[in-house]
Amino acid sequence: MRVSLILSLAASLAATPVLALAGAQPPSKPVAAAFYSGKWYEIARTPNSGQRNCEAPTTEFTAKTAETFAVRQVCRRDTATGKTKTFNTSGRIVAGSENAKFSMNFLGGLKKQEYWVLDRAEDESWAIMATPGGNFVWLLARKPAMDEAAKAAALARVKALGYEKLVFPQQPEA
Repeated sequence: MRVSLILSLAASLAATPVLALAGAQPPSKPVAAAFYSGKWYEIARTPNSGQRNCEAPTTEFTAKTAETFAVRQVCRRDTATGKTKTFNTSGRIVAGSENAKFSMNFLGGLKKQEYWVLDRAEDESWAIMATPGGNFVWLLARKPAMDEAAKAAALARVKALGYEKLVFPQQPEA
């Protein structure tokens, strides 16, 4: 099962361009290094094959050095209380990006994927993360449920960035 999760994630990443395409929007704000510590809950995302049937998704960053971190991603199969799938990897902040760009390694370092933090709340309670090619986006929050006004503002920003088709994974009750 772990192999199938890694293979499905690798397949979805293989289809994702690493270089930015024309029209892709770069990050709009610097990000504090604290972004790469603690748990983030996925509120919305563009559909992707690597997260098919993934509910209650979380990403937990653990800082290793000033530029590197460990990543633990967890999904639950079909429901917010379903069987857990876990994926562990490592990442690195892209130098000169004001911490707003990072890369993660997959398949033991055979595949790297860059991600951009396109926007965030001033208090970093939510963030919009995407692949630089503009194919995939995630709205992440520090809590499993966002305040409705903050959620509406963040989703409006996601749509203003050009992402219309979103799915909203279940999260456990707050």
